[in-house]
Amino acid sequence: MEVMARSKYIRRTPRKARIVADTVRGMRVIDALAQLEFSPKHAAADIAKAIRSAAANAEHNHSLTREDLWLKQILVDEGPTMKRIRPVSRGMAHQYFHRTCHITAIVEDRPEARPERSASRPARRRRVNRTAPEPAASGEAVEGEAERGS
Repeated sequence: MEVMARSKYIRRTPRKARIVADTVRGMRVIDALAQLEFSPKHAAADIAKAIRSAAANAEHNHSLTREDLWLKQILVDEGPTMKRIRPVSRGMAHQYFHRTCHITAIVEDRPEARPERSASRPARRRRVNRTAPEPAASGEAVEGEAERGS
């Protein structure tokens, strides 16, 4: 079952909040909260608050246990931008922006221990170097050495 919580009008740049959200996407809720607690980024507190709210909604409204909850999706959308001006020399004014964001956390209960592999992130494949020759055994000669006369 999916449970959602949304934090709106957070005074944080969406670009900076997405960096933090990407680090915990797909983790267990308790592991994500532990990682965010020790993160040096300021947006970690806002992301953790949204995740805690979604977990509390799941516990209270749907009687799910926190240990079985996984962070299925976390979205950081852009909110309204507040435009402000700063007076500068010669009677001019420079404009600056206070950006806001909306954070949406979606958790689901998965009683099994391992997460599902999402289609957007395929498994990494190990690179194999096919151009290099394989090393010869101790008693065998390498192909090129026999022709050179060594």
